[in-house]
Amino acid sequence: MNSFDDGLLDDQDVLRRAEPGLRNLAEAGSRVRREAVSAAEPLQAAVARLVESRPRAVVAAGPDSRLLRAVLEPTCPVPFVAWPGAGLPGWAGALDLVVVLAPDGADPATAAGVAEAVRRGCQLVVATPEDSLVGRHVPGRYSTLLPTVTGDQLATATVMLDLLDRLDLGPDTDPEVVATALDDVALSCGPFRDLAVNPAKILASGIAETSPVIWGGTVLAARAARRVAESIRRATGRAALAADAEHLLPVLAAAQQVDVFADPFADEVAELRPSLVILDDGSPDPVVAETRQRLVDQADANGVRIEQVGTEADGDVARYAALLATGTFAARYLEIGLAR
Repeated sequence: MNSFDDGLLDDQDVLRRAEPGLRNLAEAGSRVRREAVSAAEPLQAAVARLVESRPRAVVAAGPDSRLLRAVLEPTCPVPFVAWPGAGLPGWAGALDLVVVLAPDGADPATAAGVAEAVRRGCQLVVATPEDSLVGRHVPGRYSTLLPTVTGDQLATATVMLDLLDRLDLGPDTDPEVVATALDDVALSCGPFRDLAVNPAKILASGIAETSPVIWGGTVLAARAARRVAESIRRATGRAALAADAEHLLPVLAAAQQVDVFADPFADEVAELRPSLVILDDGSPDPVVAETRQRLVDQADANGVRIEQVGTEADGDVARYAALLATGTFAARYLEIGLAR
């Protein structure tokens, strides 16, 4: 198992070699702005078409619908259904709004679902490349295509959420606010910002020799936790777990107390100890605060390292984007520090 060398995180030569991947992370805000500009005119046309009558229900169709579910389920004023499988619910029809995210537009099942929505006469909005397989199935009397250009799921979702915000079907979502939150993370977590003041490098160093368990208290923070855990697993080849507190508390409780007399070089370590990573989106919910404290108390009781990632971004989607971006930067720095 590779050991982590935090000196690599400030090694200029190493960082230059890693720059293409880090630059892609840093350009997330730019991708949100590009999608907002690309979709501006058809989005306004869709709002004009849909604003007069509230739909009976909103159906988010296709495999990329889960992010919309995380954002909309707590706030949508009409029944909301995420339908990640093929086709549409049997009841979906002309009274319902079907929204589809297809950032690359290449999935045949999503294209079939879009074609089905057109046949049923559903109100339909699809965010996808105009010349893609999915895009070619969008034209219809009650359809709008929001042309996308980046292939970025978060940027594509932000445009759709902007539309739903304008229709009073979702929370406040301003693409510029989301882009600014991502820019702020890119500045604070950039490769040439020193380890001592770089939140992502600090997080990477803190969890490098552990198996992180990652928790977010709200629906969106929990989704960010799952995405960050996926990034860490890909970057390190090590275990990383994101789950509800009820599943994480036993993991923390089972952690053995640290033996302060153990020789880290002579004593073979059977497995990495857990660390607790809390993604804090500033939720005022007292249940979230109580659950966070239970996790912290259990981690403290077993000598488990605790790392907290916070954000001051404005709005649910911007806070989600900032937490996810910070965690993804940290995963990349883990990869660099482990020389993978």
